[in-house]
Formats: sequence, C-alpha cells, structure tokens
Amino acid sequence: MARLIVVSNRVAVPSREGGNQAGGLAVAVRSLLKQHGGIWFGWSGTVATDQVTTRTITNRDLSYVVTDLLDVDYQEYYNGFANRMLWPILHYRLDLAEFSRRDLSGYRRVNAHFANQLNELLLPDDVIWVHDYHLIPLAKMLRDRGHRNRIGYFLHVPFPPPEILTALPNHEWLIPQLSAYDLVGFQTENDATNFTRYLENECRLKKVAHNTYQTSERTIRIGVFPIGIETAEFGRLARRSVRSPLVQGLLESLAGRAMMIGVDRLDYSKGLAQRLDAFERFLAIYPDWRGQVTYLQITPKSRSEIQEYAEMERTISEAAGRINGTYGEVAWTPIRYVNRAYSRSVLAGLYRSARVGLVTPLRDGMNLVAKEYIAAQDPADPGVLILSRFAGAAAECSAALLVNPYDPEAVATSIAHALSMPLEERCMRHETLLRVISDNDLDSWGEHFLAALTQGVDLPFGQERRRRHLSSSYA
Repeated sequence: MARLIVVSNRVAVPSREGGNQAGGLAVAVRSLLKQHGGIWFGWSGTVATDQVTTRTITNRDLSYVVTDLLDVDYQEYYNGFANRMLWPILHYRLDLAEFSRRDLSGYRRVNAHFANQLNELLLPDDVIWVHDYHLIPLAKMLRDRGHRNRIGYFLHVPFPPPEILTALPNHEWLIPQLSAYDLVGFQTENDATNFTRYLENECRLKKVAHNTYQTSERTIRIGVFPIGIETAEFGRLARRSVRSPLVQGLLESLAGRAMMIGVDRLDYSKGLAQRLDAFERFLAIYPDWRGQVTYLQITPKSRSEIQEYAEMERTISEAAGRINGTYGEVAWTPIRYVNRAYSRSVLAGLYRSARVGLVTPLRDGMNLVAKEYIAAQDPADPGVLILSRFAGAAAECSAALLVNPYDPEAVATSIAHALSMPLEERCMRHETLLRVISDNDLDSWGEHFLAALTQGVDLPFGQERRRRHLSSSYA
C-alpha cells in the first residue's frame, strides 16, 4: 500500500483534548490518512523571528509534519503574493491585485523550503497530494530534486480564464509549473476548461485526449472534483444542535418571525455589500415582510491586518447599521450582524432553524456553506437555499434559487419567493439537492481524486460522478 503525503499551506493538527474540529479538508485528509497511512505536511501556523523548526506530531495514530515560517516569509509569501496577488486574480478581481517582486521572491522561497523539507521525507512510492494556490510550483521543485512520484494537485478556489490570468505578472513562470503534476483537479468544469485554454493558448501544449495534455516529460490529466461535506453526519449534528440552549434562545427571541441566515468569512469575494443592498431592496419593495423576517449574518473577521479587509469591515458594519436604522422598530431589528465564529455544531442548528439560506458570493470555488445548509434541513419542512450562480456549488445545486448577486432587485425578488414558497415546492427542491450532495459527499471526493491519480480512472469533463464504483485502494 503506497503511503499518502498530503501537503497544504496550513496543517490542522487536532488538540489533544479533542473537541469540535473544523470540517472540510481536515475531515477528508484525516479519513484518508486513517485508511491508507501517511503524513500531512505544511505550515505549523507559527511565525518565528530568527529560526524555524520542522517537527513531527503524532495524534490519534496520525502523523503531522509541520514547519515554521520566518516573519519575513509569512509577510511576503502569505500576506503578500498569496493573498494580495493570487487570491484577487483567481477571484477575477484584477482591480485589487498588488504585485511586488519581493513578495514573489518570498512565495518562491517558501515553496522551496517546503520542497527541501519534503525531500527528506519522501519515499519513491509515496503518493503526493498538494492543495491550493499557495503551493502551485511545489511539484516542479520536487521534480527538480529528483522525485518521480505520482503527484496530484487540487485547486480549492476558482481558476479564471486566460484573459484574466495573463494579467498576473510572471504568469508565464508560475502557471506552466502546474504541468509538473500528474493530475490537476478543479471544483467545476468551467475552471477546468479555463485551465485547458491556458495550456493551449499560452503553453502551446498538445492535447492527446479530451482531458489530457502531453509535455516533453509527462502526461498531465485534468479532472473535475467538486468537494463535498459529510452530508449524513452534518444532518445528524443539525438534528441534535437545534435543541441546544443557544439555538432555542435565538428562536425564542425571534418571536415567531422567519429567519434568514448568511455565514461568510469577511472577504470581498463573498459579496456581503451586495447582499445587504439586496436585503435593503427587499424591505423597500416588499413592505409586508417588514417585522416578519430577521436576517442573521454571521461574519467572522478575516485578514484584518490587510487594509482592504479592515475597510470592508467598516463598510459592512455601516451598511447593516444604516438598514437597521431605516427600517428597524422598537421590537424588531431587521439585521443581526455578528462578527464572531461559532462551532460547526451551533451553525448546524442555526441552519436547520432558518427558512432561507443566503449564499451569494461574487465568485467562489465551491462554497460548502451552501451544502451544509442543505444537509441541515428538516426534509418534512425544509428551508430554501438562495445561491449565487457564481459559486462552484451552483453547478451541482441547480434546484436552489440561483441568482446574480450583482442584481439586488433580482435577489430581493428571490428572497420574497423563498419566504412564500409552498411546502410542496420546498420539499421537492430539497429532495433533489440532498440527493446530489449525498451522492458526492466528502469521502467520495477524496477517494475519487486518489483513484484518478493512481489508477487512471477515466474522468472526462461533464461525466456523472461514479463514486460508488470507484475503488478506494491505490496500492
């Protein structure tokens, strides 16, 4: 059985005391490592001033190898090139990109540091799975150090078309390095198609099959692997959590009003300003709903040390205050805006209690909040998901109310539609959505990718997922 080496920017090492851990990638990685054995490698989260260390941590029979970063590396690689350059461009926001050759140098330096540390760990038959935009050049750096392992890459965020990507300074150095991977995976068919266009237009690579390209050194396969959640487990969590004192206290405070919920990290890609604008239009156009619905927006702060994020925080807070001041009453506050994080357990109960889930990013790789909202619902009386057509989840969740987040009046109309939707229609939509996210859950996502990487499973674009027939072994 080949050993699995998972590499990501940050490693989520569970606390020895246990407790409620994050979902998403952490859950999938731990499940795969338990099945196949191996290591999760990445940054420890520690920023050192003068000396970095790399160490192995064993927790619950799983191995984590974590390395520190110097402060200068953290500023240039993470805060700089990754978050001020790559993040905005990958989310189609050329206007927010800030390029610095110093930051690019830091990005290269940290990737080389990761490659050097992995160089000491890797065995010839290890299977390596690299995650996200922080580590695009890692496979090429490992190849340069003589490693011929099977290496796969998965991009969790969107991949823009070449017309946008070529505005990235030094794109001709960075993006072609993805050709050092054996398999490159994306969230949606649109993202994968954009990558193939880049390979053909900019790299002049030869297509040898529908999703396969040939370089002088290797064959690159491209696949679509929409990430899922632990659907059944999250549903069970929601059923338990809705009875918790916190959730019950919230429901009592609503005094019978319907609740809408949005849960987003504070980031310009999430479309929070546009969402608040749409809710304000809803209150203006549909006055009968005033006093009848409360919008709960949970938005933990993010990257507050970056000026754009601090300014966005002020803008969103001011907008929520303005709307509450205009439409609020003594006994009713239209928007409850909360800048703190809640556990997955609490969120599951809140999702189940909400008549409407608002998930309206301007651009998102997937957006797992949409899938969690679906999984949390009571099938006998489900809420309605309003979903941006620019979220990766929209490709699978077409039974949601799909909206253009740039059109506030259309979103306002969809809010009214969702709140007044008959039970029969709500149940039909939810049944369809739940079936989709159950058929492509988190476990199948990881097994699907590894099967494609190690067994050569055929994965042309647009093919219906055949997860129940894929082997989880990659011996």
